Amino acid sequence: GHNKYTTSRSRWLRSVDTTGKYNTSFSRIPRSKINSSNMGGGHHVTPGSEPKKDQDLQAIKDARIPIAWRDTCSHILIPLNKCRRDTWYNPDKCGHYRHIYEECEYNAYLQRVEAKVQEDKIRKSMD
Repeated sequence: GHNKYTTSRSRWLRSVDTTGKYNTSFSRIPRSKINSSNMGGGHHVTPGSEPKKDQDLQAIKDARIPIAWRDTCSHILIPLNKCRRDTWYNPDKCGHYRHIYEECEYNAYLQRVEAKVQEDKIRKSMD
């Protein structure tokens, strides 16, 4: 029978033509509007969400941040956890702190990926 899964799968199957290339004619964005220079562009960084290597270890210890969460974004976790406690962990509160913390973790991830790419380039040049 037809349900939402078979319909989307059949739409996907129709999007692949016999040569194995994708048919993008059903795209909502006209091809003339797609500019490859702005695809995969830079990431907007919110002020205060930058990972910091030098942390105030005593403040982290005093805030009783678990060791597993002590990383380059711990300085943001301190006010986030304080806000969570003050608002009884209300999921509608502390959204700004949560966003800043999650963005910091993402930026730290991007830094690790870039460091790995640079390391691989150096390793490859040494071979």
